[in-house]
Amino acid sequence: MAAPPPFPLRDQLGRTLRDLRISVTDRCNLRCTYCMPREVFGADYPFLPRPELLTFEEITRLAGLFARLGVVKLRLTGGEPLLRQDLPVLVGQLAHIPGIRDIAMTTNGLLLPRYAADLKAAGLRRVTVSLDSLDPDVFGQMNGLGVSPQRVLEGIEAALSAGLGVKVNTVVQRGVNDAGLPELWQAVRGLAQVRFIEFMDVGNHNGWALRQVLPSAQLRGQLQQAEPQLPWQALTPAHSSDVARTYQAGSYQAGFISSVSEPFCGDCSRARLSAVGSVYTCLFATGGHDLRGPLRSGASDDQLTDHITTLWQDRRDRYSEERAAVKHPSNSVTKIEMSHIGG
Repeated sequence: MAAPPPFPLRDQLGRTLRDLRISVTDRCNLRCTYCMPREVFGADYPFLPRPELLTFEEITRLAGLFARLGVVKLRLTGGEPLLRQDLPVLVGQLAHIPGIRDIAMTTNGLLLPRYAADLKAAGLRRVTVSLDSLDPDVFGQMNGLGVSPQRVLEGIEAALSAGLGVKVNTVVQRGVNDAGLPELWQAVRGLAQVRFIEFMDVGNHNGWALRQVLPSAQLRGQLQQAEPQLPWQALTPAHSSDVARTYQAGSYQAGFISSVSEPFCGDCSRARLSAVGSVYTCLFATGGHDLRGPLRSGASDDQLTDHITTLWQDRRDRYSEERAAVKHPSNSVTKIEMSHIGG
């Protein structure tokens, strides 16, 4: 029997392994410009064939091994995870893994009216729903297909009715949707905490440019200016690895994910498992590490655990900090697409 791995498991920068994000599909029913622009991901785009995807049993087995190494939180991502058939079945399997305290999902919300109740019953606790604008024209442009924000709001309501916790993610692009963000926050904050995400250079096709990044500090100033009567106060993070910095504004909360202006690499505790079983140790990674191959070739749990342990112990990723140190960052490095590993 192999010797137990060191615990807690730490990488080269002393960061522990705590969170695993699991992509279950590379397909999506939207074509958001900052993730899967329609001109690239068109009707003839070669999405992954089903036999290449990890089965639910394979996902559950690997998630269980990550849990042995310290992972306590799982998040299902895509693509759009609700396009994966029978997803509540997977949630039910993951919910029985010893040591897992929380299972969440990131979704565009369009299919929540159909699946929210089943997901909750299976063991899902929270969803994070993407909504970038309440202006139908702006949102339709950003999602690439002209889908109305009302459909996302209906998904949020369905999740709340099912008893799921809900947060809203809003990608902020200067000159695109920033003018309407005070109104979005005012309209949605009574339903869920809104988290504003700086436009990031994820993947290779979103046309990222630094000039389109609106720093979180500036956006907070705009929100405060719109309602000067609300007192704002920074809250202490529940855990040092939390990506959002949360502020209390009166009886409401707003979160800010500031990967560009205030990188948080130093506390990153996240690994990502792609739909085809590759592990990525950074959202901006240029390559992954295959687990599907050894898993399907008969590798034992000890062998797979040793492989994961080595990957994490060798980890040195800090892309956002390195990007911030460059005076004129560019999108010249070929990175994995966000549709393969989620956000």
